[in-house]
Amino acid sequence: MNELMSIELFGLEIFIFVILLAFFSELLDSTLGMGYGTTLTPILMLFGFGALAIVPCVLLSELITGISAGMVHHKIGNVSFKRGSVHLKIAIVLATCSIIGATLAVFIAISLPKFWLNLYIGLMVLMMGIIILLALNKNFRFSWKKIVGLGSIAAFNKGMSGGGYGPVVTGGQILSGVNGNNAVGITSLAEGLTCIVGVIVYIISPEIINWSLAPSLIIGALLSVPFSAFIVKNIPTKALKVAIGTLTIILGVITLIKVINF
Repeated sequence: MNELMSIELFGLEIFIFVILLAFFSELLDSTLGMGYGTTLTPILMLFGFGALAIVPCVLLSELITGISAGMVHHKIGNVSFKRGSVHLKIAIVLATCSIIGATLAVFIAISLPKFWLNLYIGLMVLMMGIIILLALNKNFRFSWKKIVGLGSIAAFNKGMSGGGYGPVVTGGQILSGVNGNNAVGITSLAEGLTCIVGVIVYIISPEIINWSLAPSLIIGALLSVPFSAFIVKNIPTKALKVAIGTLTIILGVITLIKVINF
C-alpha cells in the first residue's frame, strides 16, 4: 500500500491513484453498465490489497455511486424512474431478487476459495457477450422471468468478487428485450440497491473489515457520474449494443486469463 500516493483529509487517508482508478472504472461502468468491480478488484490486488480489503469497499462505493448514477440517468432522460414506470419496476425486481444471492455469496466469499466461481463468472460473461453480438439485429420479447433469474445470478457474482454484476444484468436485459440505453440506467440503480445487502452483511460479519479504500473509491466514482450519463444520452442504440457486447467479451476473457494464471 505504500506505493500509492496519499493525503490526509478530515482524518481520512485518501489515495490519489485509487481516486483516478475509481473515476475511470465508474466512467466505464456507468456508460456501458459494467466494469467497475471487475476492473478495480484485480488492479488493487496487484497493489497488495487483500480481497476482504477490496470487495466490501467496492460494494460500499457502488452503493452510493450506483444510486447516484441511476438518478442522473433519469434526470437527463436516458431512463425513466417515475413511480409506476416499467424501468423502475425492473430495477426494483432486480434488486429485490438479488437479496438472497448477495447474502449467500458474501458468506461463501469469506470461507471458500474463489477459483471455481471466477471460472464460472468468466465463462458466463464471455458467452453473454458473444450472444449479444450474434443477436445484434434481433429484437427480443420482454421477459420478467429472465429479469428475475439474471438479478439473482448477478447479485451472487457481485457478493463473491465485487464484480460480475453489470455484464450479466446489462447484457441480460438487452437479451430480454430492454433497450440498451435504458438497460445501462436500470443497471446503475439496481446495482446500487443490490450492494446495500452486501455491505450490511460484511458489516455484521465476524471478520474485521478494512474500510480504508472506501473514501477514495467513493470520491473518484462520484466524480465520473455526470460525464457517463451525458455519453450514454448521445450514443446510438446499435453502437451501444456493440460496445456492451465487445466489452462483455473482453471482461470475460480477462477474468478467465486471471483464473488460469492464478
